[in-house]
Amino acid sequence: MKLISIVSGCYNEVGNIEYLVDRVAAAMRQCSQYDYEQIIIDNGSIDGTQELLKKLAQENPKLKVILNARNFGHIRSPYHGMMQAQGDAVIYLASDLQEPPEMIPEMIAKWEEGAKAAVCVKNSSEERALLFNMRRLCYAVFDRLANVKTIQNFTGFGLYDRQIIDCCRDMHDSYPYFRGMISEIGLPIVEIPYKQPLRKKGITKNNFYTLYDIAMLGMTNYTKIPLRLAAMAGFIMSLLSFCVAIGYLIYKLLFWAKVPFGTAPLIIGLFFFASVQLFFIGILGEYIGAIYTQVLNRPLVVEKERINF
Repeated sequence: MKLISIVSGCYNEVGNIEYLVDRVAAAMRQCSQYDYEQIIIDNGSIDGTQELLKKLAQENPKLKVILNARNFGHIRSPYHGMMQAQGDAVIYLASDLQEPPEMIPEMIAKWEEGAKAAVCVKNSSEERALLFNMRRLCYAVFDRLANVKTIQNFTGFGLYDRQIIDCCRDMHDSYPYFRGMISEIGLPIVEIPYKQPLRKKGITKNNFYTLYDIAMLGMTNYTKIPLRLAAMAGFIMSLLSFCVAIGYLIYKLLFWAKVPFGTAPLIIGLFFFASVQLFFIGILGEYIGAIYTQVLNRPLVVEKERINF
């Protein structure tokens, strides 16, 4: 029997974990020709999630649990869990149940038809329209900037063939942008649309910083356009400044008595160019920070305990 690995990361999801395990089991009962393992990697929960996971793992030998020594972040921990999967195909879905386990049979069917990845894309969502449209705009902008064709409205929810998982492992990325890695590998991908439901229990762990982190990670890994924009903008603005300075000098020489030197143009120009410089220094800092993270080559996580492996 082919083995399907179903991986989820979690942090303070005590209200959802039991439902997640039950719904995954129900979905896999529709695929009785496959064996499966469910791996949940806990990122240092403090709300009782770890205790519940231990209890569920005692009752269910197919449930494998990894407990991290601390919170290693929303990017490294789920990826580490996927790298521990032994299945012929690996499915990743979030533990908050906003990515429905009921789509597992459809993903497996697409995989059996020949797709190396069956990824689920949000064509609609029950979240606020403003937030959903802002996400779509960010995906569209990134797609224009990236040096590979990216998948719109894709969060990582999907099925991945063992070949893709092995390719990801060979990249040895200590802070991976998994969504971009799938596009960069280039093996056949099938997109499956779905409507994202609202979270039923608990609160989201995403905030401005985590969303910004994902956006900057994708940008620094898959496009050099901001760096080139900085160079071009610097050249254009220096040329513009030179032309304005020459024009102002000529105008002053022709109308010496009528044109005051004035401090307003100097102050406005100073603050304008300083703000532009700070913006692009920040962009440069993001790229340097990404290089620094890779050079450190730290492990994705440090495990405290494994259960049922």
